[in-house]
Amino acid sequence: MNHHDPLSALTFYRNSLTLPLQQYKVVDLMRSTGGLSRSDLARQLGYSRATITGLVKDLIDRTIIREIADAESTGGRPARILDFNASFAYVIGVDMGATSVDIALADFRGELLLRHREPIDVKQGPDPVLDRVATIMQDLIQQAKIPNDKVRSIGIGVPGPVDFLNGVLSMPPIMPGWERYPIRTKIQETFPLATVVVDNDVNVMALGELRSGVGKGVDNFIFVKVGTGIGAGIIVDGGIYRGSNGCAGDIGHIQADRNGPICHCGNVGCVEAMASGSALARQAMQAAQSGRSPILAEYLAAGVTSLTAEHIGMAAHAGDKVAMELIKTSGTLIGEVLAGVVNFFNPSLILIGGGVANIGTQFLSTIRRGILSRSLPLSTQHLRIDYSPMGEDAGVIGAVALAIEHIFVGKL
Repeated sequence: MNHHDPLSALTFYRNSLTLPLQQYKVVDLMRSTGGLSRSDLARQLGYSRATITGLVKDLIDRTIIREIADAESTGGRPARILDFNASFAYVIGVDMGATSVDIALADFRGELLLRHREPIDVKQGPDPVLDRVATIMQDLIQQAKIPNDKVRSIGIGVPGPVDFLNGVLSMPPIMPGWERYPIRTKIQETFPLATVVVDNDVNVMALGELRSGVGKGVDNFIFVKVGTGIGAGIIVDGGIYRGSNGCAGDIGHIQADRNGPICHCGNVGCVEAMASGSALARQAMQAAQSGRSPILAEYLAAGVTSLTAEHIGMAAHAGDKVAMELIKTSGTLIGEVLAGVVNFFNPSLILIGGGVANIGTQFLSTIRRGILSRSLPLSTQHLRIDYSPMGEDAGVIGAVALAIEHIFVGKL
């Protein structure tokens, strides 16, 4: 379990494997940093060499870690590098979107072994969707010839606000019928020995970048997902910050215009209602149907039934002025909202992901300008703003990382 998480002292994941606290700290440090020598562990944890030797021996005896290679010698006997035993346990990551699901089976080191993606519709409700998710997971482990009881943790990202402690959605606006549904219990009907961890999808994406992407080694950054909605995953001191109730980062409902449209949350002028993928799609349809955008109108005439942000990007690339203006307005609104976040939080990195990130470079440029024009100079002095290089992989890789972080719990 992540030692930065304020809930880390709780053992609410009933199937987590319990380690003595000192051993847990060894495993947790290795999970965060990768392979280390005994000397590295002793130095970073502040333990004596004798203590580390004993802790490591027991972890090797339990097949949790193993020696993999010699470190480069600086004179004398080279130190042995320790790493996780990949086959100790297996985990599954589930990245659930509003219209698709991406599921991966991984080993204990987080290496993806098998992966499956297919369309779903979360509006069908939790039972049919989760039944299908469970079937896909079983298919993957059967293909890999892994026994069910070797799957020890499952991480699930979902597109809505999550009560992290209880692993349930709380008033999800695009997921009717999912309110307080016991996702963990449902999945454990198929995998009774596995810990099941449920988190908001953008937190999971941020975790993917933190563990395996450009966020690795960055202590304070924000991952912003611009898709059907808008949300942010916040990394503070090298760990996910979820807030008191698990809903930190819901920036989509910051007001961008007090005279703006009514948002599905009931408030007026939320940036999500004005600049998200669904808002852009609505604005594109209006522009096409009114004839203001000739190229978008051509897409409809060619048989496209519903325009998307990607169509806007294509039209802008073809020189459509209305499409370019839609992108500029959306990026500026998001940038201005993020400027307030930058002034408050002072991150060193902002990564933009989600479906709208495929719209092109103009979108990122307008977000940058919006942030820089409204932020204090000191807060942006060393700020990098970029698209997430992991793209669609961030969610499933983050879900795997979430699962790995919750295999163990430390006990005094």
